[in-house]
Amino acid sequence: MIVAFIGHNRLYSVNELLEELTLEIKKIILLNEKTLFYFGGIGDFDDICVKACLEIKKEWKSCELFLITPYININNKEILHYDGIIYPPIEKAPLKFAISYRNRWMVDKADVIIAYVDHSFGGAYNTLQYAKRKKKYIINLANQLNNKKENP
Repeated sequence: MIVAFIGHNRLYSVNELLEELTLEIKKIILLNEKTLFYFGGIGDFDDICVKACLEIKKEWKSCELFLITPYININNKEILHYDGIIYPPIEKAPLKFAISYRNRWMVDKADVIIAYVDHSFGGAYNTLQYAKRKKKYIINLANQLNNKKENP
């Protein structure tokens, strides 16, 4: 099972999100013996996802974390928490669009998308729309948290 994360660069409500994210990840792991997690490694949402997955990995050793990099050259501090680094076959993509190409590659490979997309513009939104067109199973934590606030 491959789980990819899609979310905004900047987040403002982190505690509730981390709790909801952890619950969703545990549900997925309980249904699948081996789970691979794909991260873009950029921004607040990815940071929270890595934190949650590292905690969960302490209990479930069959999880692996992979940084999916849009650039061939990365600095060493970016790889500390990952079991591996994948550079997808996007070398022909213009540098300006490398992140978008990488995001689409992650969606194509994933079985499940865990997202935090709460507005209808930007790269995370465009990637989520791509995942919907590809008919991926999507968990949008922004919707779940909004529903909890509206229906406590």
